[in-house]
Amino acid sequence: MEREIIQTLDGSTTIHLKEWDECYHSKHGAIQEAQHVFIKNGLSLFPNQAVSILEIGFGTGLNAFITLLESKKFHQSIHYVGVEAYPVNAAEVIAMNYVTELNAISDEALFKKMHESNWDEKVFLHPEFELTKRKQFFDEIDAVEEFDLIYFDAFGYRVQPELWSTAIFKKMFTALRPGGKLVTYAARGVVKRSMIEVGFTVEKLAGPPGKREMFRASKAIESV
Repeated sequence: MEREIIQTLDGSTTIHLKEWDECYHSKHGAIQEAQHVFIKNGLSLFPNQAVSILEIGFGTGLNAFITLLESKKFHQSIHYVGVEAYPVNAAEVIAMNYVTELNAISDEALFKKMHESNWDEKVFLHPEFELTKRKQFFDEIDAVEEFDLIYFDAFGYRVQPELWSTAIFKKMFTALRPGGKLVTYAARGVVKRSMIEVGFTVEKLAGPPGKREMFRASKAIESV
């Protein structure tokens, strides 16, 4: 599938898949979308505590890198697992301008290490951020109550509806600990129904720039 690097409206780059007319991040702003969906409406719900995060769609590493910067800023311990079936190649990683756009030149080596680290091996990018990249399909995930937070950043329902199925969300529900959250840029009714069917409580929130709404799903805290 033909791919090209494009600049989004906030100045940050993303990858565009021409055949699908689909991007890894929002054309309205890759960094703005990541910060709004996954940090503001996800990570910020877990202040002053260790957090275990599962990312569905590691892609360019943008969400992981922003989370790493947040971890360093707030001295927050984070265990991060990024799942990706088709890793981004080295040339594409080099073309990403996230380090400069995030004013993170001092952390450029960490961004490179994030992508150069071996798949399926744990690596400490700094003392409070542990990363494991898993090269696997989403339907192969078999975690049980392992994560506090899920960044669900798969390609859109329009091009890959199977990634938004009840079966996939059942795996997400099982992977979360009681009280856990799942955040995604998506806001389709069919996605909400699948989430509710497997047991999630779903909130509709204001979306990132260029998108009116997004979803946050919660797993109930079990009663004692």
